[in-house]
Parts: sequence; structure tokens; C-alpha cells
Amino acid sequence: MQLGLALAEIEDTTALDSQRAIYSSPKGQLLKWIGNKQRFAASIISFFPRRYNTYFEPFLGSAAVLAALSPKRAEGSDIFGPLVGIWKALHAAPETLNQWYAERHALIDTIGKEAAYARVRDSYNAKANPADLLFLSRTCYGGVVRFRARDGFMSTPCGPHKPMTPEKFADRSADWGRRVAGTDFYERGFEEALDRAGSGDIVYCDPPYTHSQTILYGAQSFDLDAMFRSIERAKRRGAFVAVSIDGSKKSGNQICDIPYPPSLFAREEMLVVGRSMLRRFQMGGETLEAEVVRDRLLLTH
Repeated sequence: MQLGLALAEIEDTTALDSQRAIYSSPKGQLLKWIGNKQRFAASIISFFPRRYNTYFEPFLGSAAVLAALSPKRAEGSDIFGPLVGIWKALHAAPETLNQWYAERHALIDTIGKEAAYARVRDSYNAKANPADLLFLSRTCYGGVVRFRARDGFMSTPCGPHKPMTPEKFADRSADWGRRVAGTDFYERGFEEALDRAGSGDIVYCDPPYTHSQTILYGAQSFDLDAMFRSIERAKRRGAFVAVSIDGSKKSGNQICDIPYPPSLFAREEMLVVGRSMLRRFQMGGETLEAEVVRDRLLLTH
């Protein structure tokens, strides 16, 4: 398959550029989440069909593409229950979401940031829940939400940054709430989510990256071949599917070999996404001039 969009295939470059301008991401992330596509969401969306029925995002994570697209009708889902609980609260009870964050942030003034983080992390590890995860995602190192494979223990250390104030978080959640007003959120696996997509629908998949994200939640049990089989079924039903997946690393020179059925995708794009925060975490905060990463965007049409 030829890499990149051939000039002959571009029917209207001006239209593509215009579409990139139409969609804009929120000014900041609701959740700090490793690998989120906030800076590149408009570029990804520019490859979507202009008209569609329902938008599906089965690997929800930080919902960066969903927020930029702001669809009238959508289903956002993830297998990670506490994460889905955050998005359900944003959609149905934003005042509760803001209260979750404010209550945990208040601990910083009484016992300090490190101790507050440790207390909330201990609470989460005792019983996983969305309220603790919300604070942890905004306070942990670089949004690297990692869990031990053997027991699900959240082990990421506290980050060096100053956590967002509750007032600023409330303003941000209001913006995000407007953007996802047309979305229903579900705790479900990607296969169930993809099986719901049909003719005229769009599915955007941003699964764990097999070359770099094996320490993150859900990555240890992720089945890439099962995802491709689900995509094939959705494509046969007439859905448009886009997949962000490993592209290259080491300044863009090392291509990650991701085998996929040759007839499944019609084209392939490479998007430069900058330096890897996960590698910064793994390397103890060293500079990453040699760790420039590109994402591969696979498109069924």
C-alpha cells in the first residue's frame, strides 16, 4: 500500500484545509492522558466523511477527537469503568464532577501536594472509582496512567506540575460538557462498540500502541487482531473506520511494523505527533531529541 495520499486522490485540497479550520479542540485537556490526540484532532477529523449518522469512539481515553468533532449524535465507550464514570458524570452531573475534583484538590492546602496525591492514590487502589481517578489523572506524572498487570495497582508517581485549580477545572468542564452534549457514554469493549456501527457511521479507534504503551491500562490484554476483525465487520456494514496506531519513533526513522490485513484499509497517512511523554517518563525526564514520534492513521475508505 502506498504511504500517504497521492495527489491524484485529492479531489479538493481547499476543502480539506477548510475542514481543518472548522473543527477546533478545547483550549485544554479535561483529563491529562498519555497519547491523547488533542493537538492533532483537527488533522485526524479532516480525513473523516463530511456527512455521517453516528460517531463512535470505542477507545475513549481523553476523548480529544470526540471533543473537537462535537458530534450531534455519538457513542463514546471504553472497557475501563472508572474512566467511563468520569465521562458519564460530565454528561449527566457536571456539578458532581467538579465537586469530586474540588474535594481532593482541597487536600493539597492541608497536607501538601505529594501527600494529597498519595492519599488519593491509596484510596483508588483500595477501590477503583472515577472520583479518585479524575484527580490522579490531572496530578500524576505526565498523564501516564499505568497499572501493574498482576493486580491493577495504580503506581504512577505524582507529577512536578501545579495541579489546576478547582475554579479553572469547572470552567474547563463546562466547555467540554457542551462539546459532548450529544454523546452517550458506555462501559463496553471495543468489539461490542464496533459491532454497533453501520452504514453511514464513523468509527475512530485509538487503541493502545503495541510498540510503546504496554504499561498502560488495558494494554496488557489488548488483542490487535480481534480489533481488525471487528473493523472488517463494520466496514462490510458500510461504516467508515479510522485507526490511529504505531507509526514511527526515534526521530521518525524507525518504522513500527504493524501487520494488518492488506485489503482492510484503503489508505495510510503519517502524522507527526512530537516527542514521546511516555518515553520521558521511562527515561526519568531526560530530553528526547531522538524520540520524535509519528502516528499512522489507517482509513478504510
